[in-house]
Amino acid sequence: MSMLSEFKTFAMRGNVIDLAVGVVIGGAFGKIVTSLVDQIIMPPIGWLTGGVDFSNLKWVLRPADATDPAHKVAEVAIQYGAFINTLIQFLIIAFAIFLVIKGINKLSRKQEEAPAAPPADVALLTEIRDLLKNRQ
Repeated sequence: MSMLSEFKTFAMRGNVIDLAVGVVIGGAFGKIVTSLVDQIIMPPIGWLTGGVDFSNLKWVLRPADATDPAHKVAEVAIQYGAFINTLIQFLIIAFAIFLVIKGINKLSRKQEEAPAAPPADVALLTEIRDLLKNRQ
């Protein structure tokens, strides 16, 4: 079996295609959550905290030095505000996934709880038993 045909067999399996679709949808969902956090959730939080924009919060270790154009020194900073935004995004995504899994589990439990119709032979034997009881 050639490597190309092995790859084709691998790539055309249902699980690989499902995974690819999941990754694409996950990427799009990530963009939605980023927008939700950056444009909807963080502005009110910043307003409540006195106008603080979390995405710009940073701890400057070494400020930028532009006095000498030949030797520009870039700012070195720990951007903990961006980390706070990312942490909030993670919590929203985790909660959304939790709700989806909870919904799927609830649906699967309902399907399990639904009584299955007895097989035809069991139903027939039950009917015969009931007829014999009524005869006596």
